[in-house]
Amino acid sequence: MSSSQAKAMPSLQQRVTAFVENARVQQLLLALILINAVTLGLETVPAVMAAAGGAVLFLDRAILMVFVLEIALRLFAHRLAFFKDAWSVFDFIVVSIALLPASGPFSVLRALRVLRVLRVLSFVPSMRKIVGALVKSLNGMLSIAMVLALLYYVAAVMATKLFGEDFPEWFGSLGLSLYTLFQIMTLESWSMGIARPVMAEFPYAWAFFVPFILIATFTMLNLFIAVIVNAVQSMHDEEHQQERDTEQATQRELLEMMRRLQHEVQALRGELNLKKV
Repeated sequence: MSSSQAKAMPSLQQRVTAFVENARVQQLLLALILINAVTLGLETVPAVMAAAGGAVLFLDRAILMVFVLEIALRLFAHRLAFFKDAWSVFDFIVVSIALLPASGPFSVLRALRVLRVLRVLSFVPSMRKIVGALVKSLNGMLSIAMVLALLYYVAAVMATKLFGEDFPEWFGSLGLSLYTLFQIMTLESWSMGIARPVMAEFPYAWAFFVPFILIATFTMLNLFIAVIVNAVQSMHDEEHQQERDTEQATQRELLEMMRRLQHEVQALRGELNLKKV
């Protein structure tokens, strides 16, 4: 084998990278993740485990071994660059948790092996975009959460002082008031369960509950949605901007090639004219 042929052949690392990133391999892994989600659910059904528990556990272990092999191949293919990708680190952690012993101090973490199902997020591009938008919107969401926490604290102090003496089970302390206000914010039995009984003793209590719901539920929570939507839109715009930049770069290269060809044609015409003379 000549040196040029040896250089043309891909290395083992390149072949492993191509295999791991192959579209069919990715589809197979996604199918195994979905099957694993089913098996993990079946493990919670006593009747199924009594009838075919051995087969379910065997299939679960077999799929886990495939995931371990896949992570090992990706580590070999990408080396240290593997840990620079957040999604690769996420896959590594999720699979590692599933390998923890079923007994001992880490046995509690075995319940987290259902997190393997979340690997779907790293295989489906549209889901990865949503998660990326959530991460990108964390700063804005944190600011809104701080404002909401301040609102909760002020409202809890007011509710404790206003209603705590007559309704100690709901507003007897700051902690109880915070929990009750959280229930009200979720609109779970807030009217018949809390507001109306309080209004029976304090007729003007609606002036406290209604503004709180309008601000905490309809305004602040919609701000969370607005921040996330804005992050998704900005990511979408960035992707389109990259596509436009790529198209413009391609157009500039084509124009430059056309100019060079034009100069070459003109030079050839000049040479032909000189030969004719």
